[in-house]
Amino acid sequence: MVRVLIVDDDAEIGALLCAALARHGLQAEHQLSGQGLLKRLACGDVDVLILDRMLPGDDGLSLCGAVRQQHALPILMLTALGDPVDRVVGLYGGADDYMVKPFDVAELVARIKVLMRRQQGEVRQEAWHFAGWALNLSQRELRRADGLLVPLSGAEFRLLLCLLQHKGQVLSRADLQAQAQPRAVGHERSIDLLVSRLRHKLQDDEGRLVRTVRGLGYQLDAP
Repeated sequence: MVRVLIVDDDAEIGALLCAALARHGLQAEHQLSGQGLLKRLACGDVDVLILDRMLPGDDGLSLCGAVRQQHALPILMLTALGDPVDRVVGLYGGADDYMVKPFDVAELVARIKVLMRRQQGEVRQEAWHFAGWALNLSQRELRRADGLLVPLSGAEFRLLLCLLQHKGQVLSRADLQAQAQPRAVGHERSIDLLVSRLRHKLQDDEGRLVRTVRGLGYQLDAP
């Protein structure tokens, strides 16, 4: 059974969501704030995190970034902010998906299941090794040759995996965006920023590993 943790400061919404998700065969738990969230996730029994964007104290965006530094589980962010810029900021902050309140519970359930299918599909091969790096798919972890862990956001992980799966091929910005940032399709500049972030984490700021092919897109050039 898929286990969902909901962090929302509205007790009524949390209770309604838990009941609704249970009717769809999901096990849901609710907490009112982000206090103790990292400690709770360390127990390892949460499959999907649903995080409210507007939380008292540490806001949802900050919490999302903190969670992403330590955990690879899918994060779906809820918000009353419907501007496209806010959605893009949430995705950049480490969220895998983004929904604007009010929303349909059936759609929320569908998105949770898509996130789980995507994650399960990504772990069929245990790891990719390239240019001294290792990307562990079951843990969604990137490690340097010296064993140092380099944290990846969900979008960064999907981008790197897509490049690895098509190593040597030139992939268009649209193709990469559809794989790494499906909720940001149409904002081409966002994939350039995501590539830049990934290059920095791969110590590839000059673009020798993730190459820019002018007018076409990007290509991973790695043994």
